[in-house]
Amino acid sequence: MRKLIVQEFLTLDGVMQAPGEKNEDTEGGFKNGGWQIPYTDEVFGKIIVKAFTDADALLLGRKTYDLFAAYWPTAKVDLEIAKPINKMAKYVASRTLDNLTWQNSHLLKGDIIEEIKKVKDQAGPPAQAGKNILVIGSGDFAQTFMQGNLIDEYQLFIHPLVLGNGKKLFREGGPKQNLTLLHSEITTKGVVILNYVPSFAKATEGRWG
Repeated sequence: MRKLIVQEFLTLDGVMQAPGEKNEDTEGGFKNGGWQIPYTDEVFGKIIVKAFTDADALLLGRKTYDLFAAYWPTAKVDLEIAKPINKMAKYVASRTLDNLTWQNSHLLKGDIIEEIKKVKDQAGPPAQAGKNILVIGSGDFAQTFMQGNLIDEYQLFIHPLVLGNGKKLFREGGPKQNLTLLHSEITTKGVVILNYVPSFAKATEGRWG
């Protein structure tokens, strides 16, 4: 069974909304979009690239899918990410989308938890068997993973920034989760990268060796 890894950019007060662009997600009157951009560095970039090369599939909510599908197929920069992300399978949860135009995109229908379990059970392409399934953004979709105990690992990029408002990954009314720290790293810009394994998931020894 492949591992499902939730990778998220968060502020110190837990906000995950619109890290990449000013108008990425203004829902709720959010005006602080693009907050993540000043904090990238070489360490940050290498870890992001490794996450993509270690994965062969993405799980995305509709909003994140729309953002990615509008950018990555024609991206002229960040090719270390563009090449694998365009090639890998994309699984999308949406009640409104009927036609997915991005290469290798698949719409999840019916019982979402059961559909995700099927994706995890798949071996992946022969040359990539055992690779991870990566979740990026997709905050609403991630709540489903939490409720269904589907997450094998969190990779959280905690930025030295407090916004005071915005959507969060861990929300009021969410399930209790006991987490074990698997790996930690600090970038030159003060971003703390933490990999946690939920108590029900088995840590893979030497993953970062």
